[in-house]
Amino acid sequence: MPDALHDTLHAPATDALQQRMCKLMTPLIDRDGYIPTRMEGVRLMAFHGSHPRTPLVYEPGLFIVAQGEKTGYLGERTIHYGAGHYLVQAMPLPFECETRATPQAPMLGVSVSIDMIMLGELSQVVPRATNTTSPPRPMAAVSLTDAMSRGVVHLLECLHDEVMCRALGRQRIREVLFEALRGPQGESLRQLLQQHTHYGRIGLALETLHQDYAQPLSVETLAEKVNMSPSAFHHHFKRFTHLSPLQYQKRIRLLRARAMIAARTHNVSSAASAVGYQSASQFSREYKRYFGRQPVGDQRLESHESE
Repeated sequence: MPDALHDTLHAPATDALQQRMCKLMTPLIDRDGYIPTRMEGVRLMAFHGSHPRTPLVYEPGLFIVAQGEKTGYLGERTIHYGAGHYLVQAMPLPFECETRATPQAPMLGVSVSIDMIMLGELSQVVPRATNTTSPPRPMAAVSLTDAMSRGVVHLLECLHDEVMCRALGRQRIREVLFEALRGPQGESLRQLLQQHTHYGRIGLALETLHQDYAQPLSVETLAEKVNMSPSAFHHHFKRFTHLSPLQYQKRIRLLRARAMIAARTHNVSSAASAVGYQSASQFSREYKRYFGRQPVGDQRLESHESE
């Protein structure tokens, strides 16, 4: 690829494109939180005030921020993904997130779920980056390029036109995923498809844990399922998630229970049971240790950050 063309494709996004994103999102936002759209797998993000550092989990996806600031805390890592950035969330990792926004300048963004079939198709034609030396990271922030920003604008334009959405929606998602795949964190997405790598195997294990988080966990059985020895599985699981398998399951259970309680679909005891706790008192102790408050306190709150 000629150097001039390469520089154009990977140039930082212009303010005009970010402003266009905000203009397209604003009429579609009627509340804070994650707002479904007419396109499956695409949600808007809006926060008209700051939120303190809070435990949460994102499902695998791309989280594009047009305005406002977010900071994620994963283990010892601090990840900033504010205006002009997007977060590549290749694996569903429990982490802590802080949001900075005001009513006059709300945090505005869009999340796009990762379609594994589409990712597989694209990976067959998108060349692998030749300058990738560091191992893939399951969660990392990337600067928006003009090419990615234009793809996001095209996607947002579809949300305003039902016919366009039906006719071109999947293609618009494909365009955004294409740009992410050839971006600096494209390898973290590509390796999810490669079950012979430790990264890909841990990704498969996390998918299983998310489906069966309420069931008793056997690390040995899970390791066998992804064709790893228990010791290697434990090592690489902690390497990518910063948690042991049991710690990971516990956090997913607590996050899911908190969403149930905040949505008022469950009371405290039924939420504890639904996520796999046999003891309500143990659930309350671990809930307070993780969130810093008793679960009964969250019955009166609405969880805007819940995925």
